[in-house]
Amino acid sequence: MRTVATYQDQAVLVLGLGKSGINAAQLLLKLGATVVVNDGQDQETSEAVAELRALGAIVITGSHPVSLFDEHAFSYLFKNPGIRYDNPMVEAAVARHIPVLTEPELAYEVSEAQWVSVTGSNGKTTTTTLIQLMLDYKRAQGHAYAAGNIGIPLSQVAQKVTDQDVMVTELSSFQLMGTTTVKPKIAVLTNIYEAHLDFHGSRANYVQAKMRIVQNQTADDYFVVNWDLPELRELSQQTKAQVVPFSRLGASQAGAYVEAGQLCFKGEAIMPVEEINIPGDHNVENALAALAGAKLMGQSNEAIIEVLTTFTGVKHRMQFVTEYQQRRFYNDSKATNMEATEVALKSFQQPIVLIAGGLDRGFTFEPLLPLLKAHVKAVILYGETKQLLAQTAKEAGIQVIEIVDHLTEAVPAAYAASAAGDVVLLSPACASWDQFKTFEERGDVYLDAVDKIIAE
Repeated sequence: MRTVATYQDQAVLVLGLGKSGINAAQLLLKLGATVVVNDGQDQETSEAVAELRALGAIVITGSHPVSLFDEHAFSYLFKNPGIRYDNPMVEAAVARHIPVLTEPELAYEVSEAQWVSVTGSNGKTTTTTLIQLMLDYKRAQGHAYAAGNIGIPLSQVAQKVTDQDVMVTELSSFQLMGTTTVKPKIAVLTNIYEAHLDFHGSRANYVQAKMRIVQNQTADDYFVVNWDLPELRELSQQTKAQVVPFSRLGASQAGAYVEAGQLCFKGEAIMPVEEINIPGDHNVENALAALAGAKLMGQSNEAIIEVLTTFTGVKHRMQFVTEYQQRRFYNDSKATNMEATEVALKSFQQPIVLIAGGLDRGFTFEPLLPLLKAHVKAVILYGETKQLLAQTAKEAGIQVIEIVDHLTEAVPAAYAASAAGDVVLLSPACASWDQFKTFEERGDVYLDAVDKIIAE
């Protein structure tokens, strides 16, 4: 871990007791800061609160007392990424010209390892995982570590890596908004769709947050970007880094691309597309992005081929669960927007029984109409958006539309509506927060419900 004096004897407010907040607080204490942690929920009985207090942190939960700014001369505020900028503590910090940062900023400062960073609306976690596996394959020195929005705190990993290692970091728009010095050797942008506009306020703000991944790159760095999306070609003009396109549709051969059924990189055929072990055009794109990142880091074709031919998918992201009674079950709980569900529906030739629904963000679901018509034989709907989705399903001409209250009811209903040869797919097209704390919790409920069907 690189020793930094930035926070020595400085008062720092950490907002939020999520994974990133807890680990950031612990690291700041090691760096000599006076740390105050605040969470609006009552967390007094949690182990994390007890541990932080034992380490010397001041922890206040159950409210957001703005009076803390009068009691402590804070030099920095580190917030959990999901906390909005209209939170009273964040607004108080901004009014006092106190920098509002997120955990990646802290982790980058202490990390001795180079960073390969991945962002995008969809495909981040799969691409991050593929790159990490490729870079770690038969690695002669050090290791490749995946961390960040993938679920592993950056500040935890950053403390243990050396200059022989590489950190493959998944960075969300929420995280990137709170960075000022992060400078990945390779930045990867998978795509940009309509997402998190309730948080960012506008698409322009969302795009601007994503593009912070290249803000500090120089001509010695690389920006790997999806060349099949014209908007991203335009955005690539904002970086000083070397632009390396990837293209499933053959829009460019300057980086990674598909030609004659082969994954290629700068004129070299690597492997057949059909040998990628995870289904769907979106995973061809993820494979191309990962391939480009691995090649730019000097990794071998052997590593790339081994990973792409054996990788079975990331949990909750088009995860193949099991085959039972000639039905194939897939868990795509990470599909928190329509674009992700569109991608999932395009991935199968078999008839699909779709389970969907969740948080109502004020959208309608007309964009799903063509794919519902083409691929879906039945829909089982739950959550706040069930009626909106039902209307779209009716317009698509789907005959079997069943509405239930909860995902636990939806899974057996989907099994009952399926036949041999069908795919039973959880791909909600909505965030999970109406009934679940996270998309992971939602996916685990689906997995448990599938297990229950088989057990019974």
